[in-house]
Amino acid sequence: MYKNIFIVLIIVFLVNCQKNKEEKVIINKSNEGIGDGVITKTINDLINKYGDNQKFRIERGVRQVAAFWQEQDGSKEDFSNFCLENFVNDSLEFERTFISLERQLENVEGNFNNMILNLRFPIDVDEGNEPTKLDYLFAAYNPAAHTNDDYFNNKIAFFVLLNFPNYSLEEKNELGKNWSRKEWAIARIGDIFNSRIPAELLQNYSKISSETDNYINNYNIMMDKVIDKENLVKFPEGMKLISHWNLRDELKANYGKENGNRKQEIIYKIMERIITQEIPEVVINNNEVTWEPFENKVYRDNKEVEYNTEYNKRYKYLLQNFKALKEMDKYYPFYNTYIKRQFDMTTEMSFEEVEKMFIDFISSEEVKKTAELIEKRLGRKLRPYDIWYDGFKDRNSINIDEVTKKLKAKYPNKNAFEKDLINILTKLGFEKSRASWVADKIAVDGSRGAGHAWGSKSRRDKSHLRTRIGKDGMDYKGYNIAIHEFGHNVEQTFSLYNIDYYSLSGVPSNAFTEAFAFLFQSRDLKILGIEPKNSDSEYLNILDNLWSSYEIMGVALVDMYVWKWLYENPNASAEELKSKVIEIAIDVWNKYYANVIGENDSPILAIYSHMIAYPLYLSAYPIGHLIEFQIEQYIKNKPFGREVERITSLGRLTPKYWMLNAVGEELSIKPTLNAARLALEKLSKK
Repeated sequence: MYKNIFIVLIIVFLVNCQKNKEEKVIINKSNEGIGDGVITKTINDLINKYGDNQKFRIERGVRQVAAFWQEQDGSKEDFSNFCLENFVNDSLEFERTFISLERQLENVEGNFNNMILNLRFPIDVDEGNEPTKLDYLFAAYNPAAHTNDDYFNNKIAFFVLLNFPNYSLEEKNELGKNWSRKEWAIARIGDIFNSRIPAELLQNYSKISSETDNYINNYNIMMDKVIDKENLVKFPEGMKLISHWNLRDELKANYGKENGNRKQEIIYKIMERIITQEIPEVVINNNEVTWEPFENKVYRDNKEVEYNTEYNKRYKYLLQNFKALKEMDKYYPFYNTYIKRQFDMTTEMSFEEVEKMFIDFISSEEVKKTAELIEKRLGRKLRPYDIWYDGFKDRNSINIDEVTKKLKAKYPNKNAFEKDLINILTKLGFEKSRASWVADKIAVDGSRGAGHAWGSKSRRDKSHLRTRIGKDGMDYKGYNIAIHEFGHNVEQTFSLYNIDYYSLSGVPSNAFTEAFAFLFQSRDLKILGIEPKNSDSEYLNILDNLWSSYEIMGVALVDMYVWKWLYENPNASAEELKSKVIEIAIDVWNKYYANVIGENDSPILAIYSHMIAYPLYLSAYPIGHLIEFQIEQYIKNKPFGREVERITSLGRLTPKYWMLNAVGEELSIKPTLNAARLALEKLSKK
């Protein structure tokens, strides 16, 4: 998973403004402090000074400055004087200004990113010691919190707003077809300043975000202390699974195993207890008690003991995140809800567009037919946890325990894995020189949480790959996550170092970096030299992508609907929120999953930890699956390394133009569904 870093400096700024036929700028915010008369006069004065050829930039720039100008910034006269004195008309001076801004953005953002990385290091990275109380306080500190304030106070923000026009998403998608790379870069600079959030609100959110991260990162279930009421199965000694990631992965790993179905039922019940908050608090991250989750009994020294449930703690963190982010709404003139900021501004796809895409996909006939095939392969009726059916993957034909044994010997610690990054890349098809170049820019750390990739923001620093590594070495789960995160790191490296303009560095949104993580993760066994034994592997992989998309789209819809409800009920209590999350999860399940799986009223779609710690991130995964599939189909029979480097070097265009340049077509659910239809037809004849 890509690590979301909330640094105000460079959050995408997409002002919702439109041009009419006369290129007249309309910004949907009243400028009560300045007044329309002063704005119009300032615009006219600048046009008279520089001529009509700069009319568009002048109109848009002056109105952008006015949208953010406050009483503390100066009088109306100060506003006019600032615009008249700081508008850059000369093309040579504009070029020098652009180059200077590019350099300073990398300087400032790179240093802040590095500071935040190091401040959080003791709580994100497992070096064998528990973090101190002071470590948690430093992790909650955001050194960039005052940056936005400073940029407005010293007028840097106003200078950028005045000289670099912001284009709406519609305008980018219309005009971008004729833009040069440099024009795209200038447009992205126009996206930078989108709010004037007071530093204390940013610092407060940083604190809440850090506390939530700590809660999630330490949410472990000691599976060797979980007992079955019939005493039929036991989990391995020392098995510690973080929720939800490792619980889900252990559930996946038990398909086709002896007593595997019973173990899956136990994990499913644990998930239900977490969602409903009936889980005993004492069993979380504690190996001194034994837990029987079906009857929800806790034992110490073979004697049943009383306990307190977690009682809404999970939903208190979600509520705190919502309130902290909602408090910032009024400081975004054009995207005044976190929902709009996450979709229209960051993802550059509307809530409604994403919702429709997901619903069309999960309602498809191809999904229903795939479920019928899974049921036939399992030889039993489907259960709700079969949304994580893992039987299409190549690894199901191999002994994962044996693979884990080899991995622990191969990667006893993080250093061993880091040294092997070059070898991993060459096995994937990268040329040795490029593999060495990329690997040199990535550091590996042992993670306290499930794992993440923390990208660099400066070409002076390394990105960080983090995964769980046990005391006896890296197991298959840790390896699989590591390859996923490595995909992020490779994308992060090329999309920073290979980009011609710093303001274009990165990819359009988190969904695009997830696509590369999936591309790498799907090749984890190939890297180990384990080739698929099944002649139908290609068709099975297509269905695996479809089924993974089906599962996570429902999860993402729950996340989206919960946030929609929160905005409609901003004063809700944690108890009310818990009830609503469960209600929404069951409602989505009954509409789109019950008729496919065959059971009603499951709350399982609400288990994801992202919903608590990474607000509205979940939609990036299914979009990422769709992107991954289109890339996978396009690069088939092409050099993997070269194509990955080419595509990740496109930079932060809009999703439309990124996809057109990457694979020659826009993002769509059709390629996945069409391929799945063909795969189902082929497999039905076997």
